[in-house]
Amino acid sequence: MTDPEFEQQLKSVLDPLSTAEPNGPAHTSDFDLNPEIRPGGARRLKPAAVLVPIIMREAGPAVLLTRRADTLNSHTGQVAFPGGRIDPGEGVVGAALREAREEVGLDAGRIRPLGLSDGYETGTGFCVTPVVAMVDTPFELKLNPDEVALAFETPWDFLMDTGNHRRESMVWNGAERWFWAMRWDDLGAERYIWGATAGMIRRLQQRLTAAPEPAK
Repeated sequence: MTDPEFEQQLKSVLDPLSTAEPNGPAHTSDFDLNPEIRPGGARRLKPAAVLVPIIMREAGPAVLLTRRADTLNSHTGQVAFPGGRIDPGEGVVGAALREAREEVGLDAGRIRPLGLSDGYETGTGFCVTPVVAMVDTPFELKLNPDEVALAFETPWDFLMDTGNHRRESMVWNGAERWFWAMRWDDLGAERYIWGATAGMIRRLQQRLTAAPEPAK
């Protein structure tokens, strides 16, 4: 598949950028695998955005991911997309680009947003909108050590292969909680992609293949 064909395929399954709303609905969530802990009634979610940065390499497309700094107060050391809260008066795409610049120094001039994937509700009360984008090479990264410990690339084909999507669990607050996880071997170092990040990747894969969610 050529670069233009790949981009066109992505655009065909993504929502247009023009539909981006900071308070858009969440179509998937941390509660999909844990319906018994879903909060009752409607709750007001805090708007957030992440950038899903895709780079075309000789071996094929790859996705840029980060590992959060060990000094952060929450989600310490977890693998994530560049992203965060949407500031008042800020748009979804603008927030994703700003966070990518602040976290990894990615120049907005090298980023070409293609469209939006489904909003994702986190257990911590955020509605996260993924902004899927191509990143033109060459580019330079400058990591913010207060937020990001490292940045790495994971092959697109690995992330889109459901054979690499695992349902895993942990005990939290005395109860078992389930989540999606992907374990990428990065030259001998395992990159454990799980939780909301894995959930957003899986939902993007479903958009591309229109595969139904397996019965729980």
